[in-house]
Amino acid sequence: MSAGNGAGKSILISGAGIAGPALAYWLLRYGLQPTLIERAPRRRTGGYVIDFWGAGYDLTERMGLLPAVLQAGYQVKEVRLVGATGRRIGGFDVQLFREATQGRFTSLPRGDLAAILHRAIEGRAPTTFDDSVTRIEDGETNALVHFARGPSRRFDIVIGADGLHSVVRALSFGAESRFERSLGYTVAAFEVGGYRPRDEDVYLGYSVPGRQISRFSMRGDRTMFLFVAADQAGLSVGGDQDLTAQKAYLRSRFDSPDWECRQILAALEHSDDLYFDRVSQIRMEHWWKDHVALVGDAAFAPSLLAGQGSALAIIGGYVLAGEIARAVRRSQPIDTAFAAYERALRPFMLHKQDAAAGFAVAFAPRTRLGIFLRNQVTKLMALPYVAKLAFGSSLLDKIDLPDDSDLEP
Repeated sequence: MSAGNGAGKSILISGAGIAGPALAYWLLRYGLQPTLIERAPRRRTGGYVIDFWGAGYDLTERMGLLPAVLQAGYQVKEVRLVGATGRRIGGFDVQLFREATQGRFTSLPRGDLAAILHRAIEGRAPTTFDDSVTRIEDGETNALVHFARGPSRRFDIVIGADGLHSVVRALSFGAESRFERSLGYTVAAFEVGGYRPRDEDVYLGYSVPGRQISRFSMRGDRTMFLFVAADQAGLSVGGDQDLTAQKAYLRSRFDSPDWECRQILAALEHSDDLYFDRVSQIRMEHWWKDHVALVGDAAFAPSLLAGQGSALAIIGGYVLAGEIARAVRRSQPIDTAFAAYERALRPFMLHKQDAAAGFAVAFAPRTRLGIFLRNQVTKLMALPYVAKLAFGSSLLDKIDLPDDSDLEP
């Protein structure tokens, strides 16, 4: 896996979501100059709500971004599971998460976290939107990168931070099917304004076998909705922008006179910004090859339902940036940096992926008995030992982040 005799300094990052800006921030801090490219026409906003804690939370504090994260975040009080009439039949007080994390826990839209990270590098790292990598020709000392719109350029380092469906991974490592491990779920999310009723700081969910529909009230009189279906039929529903087919799929799976299902589906008709995807993990033998490395979901997606992909992307960006900076300062081959990055993170990321695979079933149990048992467990969460058994290990990031004091200016 050799990548030439010297580490270069021209760095392309494909992807301006979470991992890309986080990586760029630390590269800039260590005196390197990355360039970002993003296939979306503009920075994405909003999106599904994520829970944010652990080492990723700690790193945003080191970056000076924690006040902005907390301002954008929500202090959710309760997860409430309801039945067909809206009566509470399960759930738990989110205070148990705050106690387990010593209060270092918040929930915020993924797009808001991405915006905070991007503002931290804005004006310092050139970023091109509405363009993408189409081909990577690896050479002896660098890679020639071709783009859909812009002219071809040579880069010493190419980083794929472009998510679950990474273009860079496909170009450099092979077809997505080689690395994607489907967890057997389809997921969709959207926001609308003016929806009623509102339950402030409460995450509500209604389940039938194999399906769950949830809502969360947000600022600005907005409401976010999340659909989870325990099937893979959604994989064949149109392309990324086929809203008509995607909405038809959701109607076919979630149409019901119970709870607020039809009211939520009516609200869906007024939305033209729908997130729709399968729930998968990415499992790879190696996260790097020649002058190309992957970070975030492109390398080690735990699954959307795990709720920790954004934090893991921030952790990955920090570790990768540090190893690249060390290789550059020591005039070492770039594969030295890539190998050190993988050694530092692989056991931790595999642990997170294994935990996430087991957690997904809680969103949409496939049987009525499964729903009943899930609901009973959540009601018992008031008992500390039950809460610890259910969530304890997932709330601890058992990783010692590398010390970067040797890299600080």
